[in-house]
Amino acid sequence: MIKTGLFAAAALALLGSSAFAAEYYVVQERDTKKCKVVQTRPTETTWIQVGPLAFKTQEEADRQLKVICKETR
Repeated sequence: MIKTGLFAAAALALLGSSAFAAEYYVVQERDTKKCKVVQTRPTETTWIQVGPLAFKTQEEADRQLKVICKETR
């Protein structure tokens, strides 16, 4: 009985931690067309999301930033 309770608690902790995992988005400023990676989905009208949905790691988002966003310099 105690083992079952501990197993259930561990399973809930594991599942709950994935809900709080960080997500990264590639966004572009509307006026300047400058791109960056952020951890929150843009809600302002000055920044728009240009990548697909969210990336699981910062490194993956940074790699896709170079592919997705062609900045004019």
